[in-house]
Amino acid sequence: MVSTEPGIVGFPRRAPGQVTPPDGYAELRARPGLCRTVLPGGTPVWLVARHEDVRAALTDPRLSSDPSKPGFPATGGAPEALPGWFVAMDAPEHTRYRKLLIPEFTVRKVRELRPGIQQVVDERIDAMLAAGNSADLVSAFCLVLPSLVICQLLGVPYSDHEHFESRTRVLVSLASTARQREVALGEINTYLTELIAAKRSAPGEDLISRLIAGGVLDDAELLGVAMLLLVAGHETTANMLSLGVVTLLENPQWIGHEGVVEELLRFFSISDVVSLRVATEDLEISGQLIRRGEGVAPLGLAAGHDGTVFEDAGEFCPARSARHHVAFGYGIHQCIGQHLARLEMDVALTTLFERVPRLRLAVPADELEFKHDGVLFGLYALPVRW
Repeated sequence: MVSTEPGIVGFPRRAPGQVTPPDGYAELRARPGLCRTVLPGGTPVWLVARHEDVRAALTDPRLSSDPSKPGFPATGGAPEALPGWFVAMDAPEHTRYRKLLIPEFTVRKVRELRPGIQQVVDERIDAMLAAGNSADLVSAFCLVLPSLVICQLLGVPYSDHEHFESRTRVLVSLASTARQREVALGEINTYLTELIAAKRSAPGEDLISRLIAGGVLDDAELLGVAMLLLVAGHETTANMLSLGVVTLLENPQWIGHEGVVEELLRFFSISDVVSLRVATEDLEISGQLIRRGEGVAPLGLAAGHDGTVFEDAGEFCPARSARHHVAFGYGIHQCIGQHLARLEMDVALTTLFERVPRLRLAVPADELEFKHDGVLFGLYALPVRW
């Protein structure tokens, strides 16, 4: 890491083509206290890199998730101050939404979705095999599966998938301009507003219809909730699936191991700079004074590679116990869809390697194009053959 001014370190970034955590993360963990940096969007923040400190930051009520608070660090990668976008809220507002949605994402409720997810996975693999002996696995499988699943859950016609997928890509790219994000957000808003109106007239057996029937949320809140679940419900899992396939192709001894999903989540922690916070009063983390109005960036990926918690953390080893990673966050903001993501990854990866045992990369691994310009890490394309 290169210092840009006294007391400020350069924001750690992966080198082009680098899959492992940025080199600077180990240095951050080794330093006493915390370090200051400037986010890609230009906002100064305190970097939190050790596992213990990240969990402390994610559970401290004096650190706010509300982007309307003075000093909140922004990357521009997601909607801000949107009604219903409850990940950007603090208690008690956040609690109200979470209590409403938790019954829809319990372990038991998600397990009931397994047969439908298995059917989708089998149908996608059938289609790939019927089309020939090669494919871009991102567009043919990794993105299709979570998009189909979240569409079925919410009651969104899958025929409209390209509309919301393309707009989501704009929202999660750090390369997008403010105007591009504004347009993309507006187009998703318009689409979901019309969909919600249609479901008020003709409700179905889906989550949006159930939320409408519950009568707890107004239209603006319902819109924000639907957008959050739609955007987060497909993009994150799609990235994890593509990274999982590459990792297992390079480590075939672990294919089928029961610990694969948890270890992939720990190893990649793709939403590393999503859990940004701002101090609402003075506090300390690891002996470092953080003043009111200063931003904090808890780094989930750095925490997942903390060697004091995960032995040989840089090694992909599904035999380890990795359940205490923070890839889904920690505390009251822990991802509400984590059980669904785990199930999709388990079914997809297990079935893919069972049904396509000759699966292999169609290009050298160092030629794959990784997402180094977004708030979520992943792959733009994954050319494979079998």
